[in-house]
Amino acid sequence: MGLRSDAGAGGGADRGGRGDRGQRGALGLNSPRRVLLGVSGGIAAYKTPELVRRLRERGCEVRCALTPAATAFVSPLTLEVVSGAAVRREEWLEPTGTGEELHISAAGWADLVLLAPATAHLIARLALGLADDFLTTTALAYTGPILAAPAMHSAMWNHPATREHVETLVRRGVRFVGPVAGPLASGETGMGRMAEVADLVAAVEGALVHRDLAGRTLLVTAGPTHEAIDPVRYLANRSSGKMGFAIAAEAARRGARVQLVAGPVALATPPGVERIDVTSALDMEAAVRRLAPGCDV
Repeated sequence: MGLRSDAGAGGGADRGGRGDRGQRGALGLNSPRRVLLGVSGGIAAYKTPELVRRLRERGCEVRCALTPAATAFVSPLTLEVVSGAAVRREEWLEPTGTGEELHISAAGWADLVLLAPATAHLIARLALGLADDFLTTTALAYTGPILAAPAMHSAMWNHPATREHVETLVRRGVRFVGPVAGPLASGETGMGRMAEVADLVAAVEGALVHRDLAGRTLLVTAGPTHEAIDPVRYLANRSSGKMGFAIAAEAARRGARVQLVAGPVALATPPGVERIDVTSALDMEAAVRRLAPGCDV
């Protein structure tokens, strides 16, 4: 597929008219940055108007491409209004009158492609190189960073076929954000929910900002420890872990591999961070001693 990830969106030659434009915006880059949002047919598609709005607030220019099934879950008109741009569906089959190939021009336009939600069907088609609609033909022609936000039932996510397709795309450079555990459309609870909008926005920012920590591995400790007195009572400190989590999030955003050893805290794991949960000070020490030899900082 020619997919890759972690590419500096503004680095190198300007491809297909892309590059540094305008004034510096919320992303800390020359804005606007161009995000092509690919939406497939899952219930999590209802979150995409909010995702578009949040990305635009952060200085991104957003265009949307929908699979045929996606239109059953989110209105193309809604996405057109919130994005301020025409929504692409099957137009790649229609003559333009100019000889322009819309999927090729879209691939050249985007600084980043975000697939949200990425259903099991879409993941399989991309892994197999199938190109039968505007979104998949564009993805096949695209050579920049791709983020995928899976959303499906736990059984589908854990199926060997899905796991193989995900591994194939990871080898090609696609970065996966989520899924996360929580309530599912089936009424059950488990792994398979699409990552929250805030986490997807953070992942987009991380893929587009200057990645000056790329290739470095950081080890961060955060949060309190609990020292058991008996099966009921324990000694603890008041550490919230917020500072450590913020450091981990920023380091990951700037391209580092981050290993976060966290005490008992109710904080969400920052996107792209590897989290190791511990309880006691001895647990934390053991984790740090095990991980430290492979870290730069």
